[in-house]
Amino acid sequence: MPAPVTDEGGQCRLRLTIGYDGTDFSGWATQPGRRTVCETIETTLATILRAPVRLTVAGRTDAGVHASGQVAHCDVPVASLATRSIDGDPSRLVRRLAKMLPDDVRVKAVDAVSDDFDARFAALARTYEYRLADARWGAEPMLARTTADWPRALDVDAMNAASARLVGLNDFAAFCRYRPGSTTIRELQAFTWRRDEHDVLIAVVRADAFCWSMVRSLVGAVAVVGDGRRDLDWCASLLTEKTRSAQVPVAQARGLSLVHVAYPPPEDWAVRAERTRDVRDEADLDGGCCGD
Repeated sequence: MPAPVTDEGGQCRLRLTIGYDGTDFSGWATQPGRRTVCETIETTLATILRAPVRLTVAGRTDAGVHASGQVAHCDVPVASLATRSIDGDPSRLVRRLAKMLPDDVRVKAVDAVSDDFDARFAALARTYEYRLADARWGAEPMLARTTADWPRALDVDAMNAASARLVGLNDFAAFCRYRPGSTTIRELQAFTWRRDEHDVLIAVVRADAFCWSMVRSLVGAVAVVGDGRRDLDWCASLLTEKTRSAQVPVAQARGLSLVHVAYPPPEDWAVRAERTRDVRDEADLDGGCCGD
């Protein structure tokens, strides 16, 4: 049982763990006139707490992209947590939010953290999964909202070989949509494929951060190796490109899910956040480092 927040004055920082089906959202980031994950959660949380809420997220996701392990933080007045239903215990917000949020988004955990925690800049790594069906009939209907389809049969061994060529600290410019002033150098820590019990290919992709469209472009590049249209040398040669390659197909958004964000121990949050800010440029600081 988490300890309740007892300080009657000032602000309290909350960490939220979030899941959503991105099919009917226009992505994470708030956009005028569009339904977004951020706006939906902020509005609901503000209604419960009777105070304005602004979320900072670990990784902005594009329209149609899902999450089971998204992380965000916000600062709220301590007094807003003193209602009878919350009684100073932020974890009680989970049930309140479940009653008010739509079915396609859930806040799965809420806890109080120190001001050193920053959902975006304190993160060590982000892990995505990509689901890809190569069956002739496409994706299984019950899984179609979270599974992309590919029109040709795929060789998992070839895809793993191609993926291995891309792992490491590299310039991923060929895989990233251009964003003025943003770096495309990233450390791709893991990129592997397997088939699950539904004969769907599952990719696990982990990096310190991702630039815009990077994961879906990595998947597309490796898939054309897997279906035999390109070879391993072509895939590896993309790392020498300095601009986005028109030869790289961008896989469908619906197959992509953010499943985990890793953080250091609490005593290292501030150091990690400072270090991350030091190596990111202006566009990254504006939130472009993590979206896909």
